[in-house]
Amino acid sequence: MSFSRYTFSKKLSLPDGKKIIPSSRNMRLIRSAIEFDAIAYTVTEIKENERLDSIAAINYNDASYWWVIAAASGIGWSLQIPPGVIICIPKNLEEIYRYISWVTF
Repeated sequence: MSFSRYTFSKKLSLPDGKKIIPSSRNMRLIRSAIEFDAIAYTVTEIKENERLDSIAAINYNDASYWWVIAAASGIGWSLQIPPGVIICIPKNLEEIYRYISWVTF
């Protein structure tokens, strides 16, 4: 049995009970939302000793949503990235859900 790299990543749970499953498709959709300016986001530069999970904890109060930042930033599968890399941090997780739902239908 094979596993996706996202098998053990936490689903993005929104307050109204909606969920976004971390999958290759959804990762691509999150990145396209950034590329088309379809969702609000901030841009920042990674500093020494920063990791995506610690940035997710600060921005979303949940370190396990690091994959959202990785997807938005076009980063593959790594929590630790070198200093100086520019990342995109989606401001509102509900916007991601609306975008993915809109593109799907």
